[in-house]
Amino acid sequence: METFSCFKVSIVSHRKMEDENEHKVHIRNQALQLFMQYGARSVSMDDIASAVGSSKKTIYQYYTDKDQLVGDAIEKALYDNGIQCKTYRQIADNAVHEGFLAIEQTSELFRNMNPVLINDLKKYHPRAYRKFLDYKNEFIYDVIVANIKRGIEEGLYRDDFDIGIVAQFRVGSIDILFMPEFYNKVKQGMFRIQREVFYFFLHGMATPKGLKLIEKYKKHKPKNHSDAKD
Repeated sequence: METFSCFKVSIVSHRKMEDENEHKVHIRNQALQLFMQYGARSVSMDDIASAVGSSKKTIYQYYTDKDQLVGDAIEKALYDNGIQCKTYRQIADNAVHEGFLAIEQTSELFRNMNPVLINDLKKYHPRAYRKFLDYKNEFIYDVIVANIKRGIEEGLYRDDFDIGIVAQFRVGSIDILFMPEFYNKVKQGMFRIQREVFYFFLHGMATPKGLKLIEKYKKHKPKNHSDAKD
């Protein structure tokens, strides 16, 4: 009887933990959507509580303050993006294909992103901003280097340039998109800008064989899921 009672308590405790985890995930996801749409500074804990459908007091049961919530939300967004990048590397037919899969996903991300978010992180949430910098300067840099090497091996990219310099240039081009003096003057939208920068970057590396593939994928953009191969 005592063993059975302990077993019942264990099940109840496990379910409670699952419910708490689900609620925390819901809070984080709703907060991320608001941060993406409006930036981090202009979104209050009251706004997040309203979006979640609970009290601000409940949110503070999971997060000590807004800074912690911002950090958790940004970390999740970066993690998901990283998983997608790794997936595209595996399912892509070639280096150009991989790039198009990634840029379509990134363009959709930017379509729903307010460019002030990164500047808000830099000014008001330095720990979250550091996560973004580390992700961009380390993970994304490595992804770009690997893609360039793959493209050279496949005869799609030229082999007469310094891979490290070009990869660093591509990483640096991401920063330009979030500069107010840039995005305030360019009205096409973040997703369109990111795509055009990507096309410019690819054309600078491509061989004649690679250029044919670029034009192919520009006309018939690959879909961002596991059966994305053409």
